[in-house]
Amino acid sequence: MTVLLHLCCGPCAIFPLTALRAKGFAVRGYFHNPNIHPFREFRQRLATVEDLAHRMALPVEYEREYGLREYLRRVVFHEDQRCPLCYRMRLEATARRAMEIGADAFSTTLLYSRYQRHETIRALGEELAAQFGVHFLYEDFRVGWQEGIDSSLEMGLYRQPYCGCIYSEQERYDKKFWKGKEKGINSE
Repeated sequence: MTVLLHLCCGPCAIFPLTALRAKGFAVRGYFHNPNIHPFREFRQRLATVEDLAHRMALPVEYEREYGLREYLRRVVFHEDQRCPLCYRMRLEATARRAMEIGADAFSTTLLYSRYQRHETIRALGEELAAQFGVHFLYEDFRVGWQEGIDSSLEMGLYRQPYCGCIYSEQERYDKKFWKGKEKGINSE
């Protein structure tokens, strides 16, 4: 059975790829992430996926175009729904591609993250499976969270400090700002 696996980044791909291969699946990767900002972050994640693909002999199809404009068109004024909108953009492209190449199923490395909304991803995956006629393979890859982290550190892979979108980047800095404010570091 061939699975087209959406790849959000290199480190998050390690455990899902290993788990799927252990179950006998033939896995192909698909890098499509129009949400990543800024451009240098997009390039860094792309390069890390290329490195991992080489190390793990994973065939990957890359969407190399920086898609920030399309992402922003979909989420501006809907920021409180940005994650489901972002999931839809990436999973819809993956499901469509899986159908085009004749894959038996599609899945995503987003299911590895403790920070993503699994039930939303699962429901969306099942909706898109019905729409495109390709099975959505749901698996809770969070069980391998630490194993994936350890492996990525051993490989020396770039590990990003936020999900990738401009909003999560802001939230990352806001948290640092407010933690410092509480400690009296960021006084005005």
